[in-house]
Amino acid sequence: GPEIWEQTNGTVDGFVCAVGTGGSLAGISRALKSRNADVKISVSDPTGSALYNYFTSGELKAEGGSISEGIGTSRITDNFADTVVDIPFQISDSESIPLVFDMIRLEGLCCGGSTGVNVAGAVRLAQELGPGHVIVTLLCDSGLRYRERLFNRKFLEDKGLILPDWLNL
Repeated sequence: GPEIWEQTNGTVDGFVCAVGTGGSLAGISRALKSRNADVKISVSDPTGSALYNYFTSGELKAEGGSISEGIGTSRITDNFADTVVDIPFQISDSESIPLVFDMIRLEGLCCGGSTGVNVAGAVRLAQELGPGHVIVTLLCDSGLRYRERLFNRKFLEDKGLILPDWLNL
């Protein structure tokens, strides 16, 4: 949180990320909100996790599934319990995985599914807040960790996802 505040010169308008244990979202949101209560905090929740429903209806109810690993939960941990989430987003694999491939092709960044969920949430938060806002998320994992899933044409096809033709694997 302090690093984000410093690196954006205090101009950050929104922060969004997915949750595993909740430590990143909880710690960063508290630090940012303590400096500016108007900073919007969002959770970017993969399908199959219960946090989106928790923040929209108060019920820990998981629906669907995701190929993203290490994020998404169906419980509220102690470190996450008092975290303020202003805008929750539920992110499907069909929204996040193409962003992972776009980051490889367009930015030269080989990130994993958790990063794809975070970036999809950042795009949604930017759309929600409108032009001219500073949105921050975390590029938190490497695509190489998930190569058996992310770069496996058969696996992706079985999940209704497409490996881009330009990868030719």
